Amino acid sequence: MSRALRVGVLASGRGTNLQALLDAASRSDYPAVVTVVVSDHEDSRALARARAAGVTALFINPKDYGDRKAYEAVLTKRLQEYDVGLVCLAGFMRILGSSFVRDWQGRLMNVHPSLLPAFPGLNAQRQALAQGVRITGATVHFVDEGVDTGPIVLQAAVPVYATDTEETLAARILVEEHRIYPEAVRLFAEGRIQVSGRQVTVR
Repeated sequence: MSRALRVGVLASGRGTNLQALLDAASRSDYPAVVTVVVSDHEDSRALARARAAGVTALFINPKDYGDRKAYEAVLTKRLQEYDVGLVCLAGFMRILGSSFVRDWQGRLMNVHPSLLPAFPGLNAQRQALAQGVRITGATVHFVDEGVDTGPIVLQAAVPVYATDTEETLAARILVEEHRIYPEAVRLFAEGRIQVSGRQVTVR
C-alpha cells in the first residue's frame, strides 16, 4: 500500500467531525491518517479528542500574534512541520485569509451543514427553517477565498420536517457530515478527485 495521506485538522469546538475523521483513520484500509490537530481555543474538546487518539494536539493562540496574516503563517509552518498533504476544517471558527487559502489551494477542505450554494455562512439550519425548505443537507467542499463558495466534492440530502427545531435538524445533518467528510478525504487520498474550475469530478 502506498504511503497514507497525512491530514492536519483545524478545529475550535466540540470536534465531532474530527472524531469522524479519527475513527475512519483508525481502520487499516483507510488511506489517510490524522497527524496533527490545531485549535485556536486551549480548552477545545477537539484537542482532547486528538490526545485520546494519540494524535499531536496543538493550541496556537491568535492573541500571541500581531495580526491574522502572522497567525496564519504560523499555522502553515506547523502544518508543514507535520508534512500535511490535506488540511481539513472541522468547526474552525475563524475566517481564513487569502494567503493561507492560496498556500493550501486544492488541499483545504471544509464541511458545511447545508446543500451549498444554499445557506452559506453561519446558522445554516436556521436559514433553512426560515426559508421553509423541505430538503437541506451537508456539503464537503474545497475552500476558496469566498465564504462557503469553493468547488463541491460531496453532498448528502437531509429532509426537513415541520416539527424540526434548529437542534433536531442540526443533529440529523451532523450524521451525514460524519459520513461524507471521511469519504471525501478517502477520495482525495486515493487520487480520485479532479477539479476543473468549479467542477469536481470523482474518478
